[in-house]
Amino acid sequence: MREEQGPKSVGTARPHGYDGFMATPPARRRKLAPVLRALVEIGFIIFLFYSNLLMGEFTRSAGKGKSLAFALHDVVTGTNLTIGCFSAMVGYLIVEFLRRRF
Repeated sequence: MREEQGPKSVGTARPHGYDGFMATPPARRRKLAPVLRALVEIGFIIFLFYSNLLMGEFTRSAGKGKSLAFALHDVVTGTNLTIGCFSAMVGYLIVEFLRRRF
């Protein structure tokens, strides 16, 4: 059996075949965490924006021969993407401000 080299911390078990060089350094993880959280929150806001648009478009244009693909074609545009990204950034900044304030 191969003896693992390097410092070991108490209470942390490494899975078999795990190489310590593959782990992300803790300092880098701390730097990436706020960025990843921001991307997830902004992505969720954009998702809500598009789902709201799609729901409105699908119910408004639910005539004969209108399908989900037709509604998607009307909703997914460059203008809507720009509005969604801008709104998501503003929403994220407001939520972050309030989170730090209170």
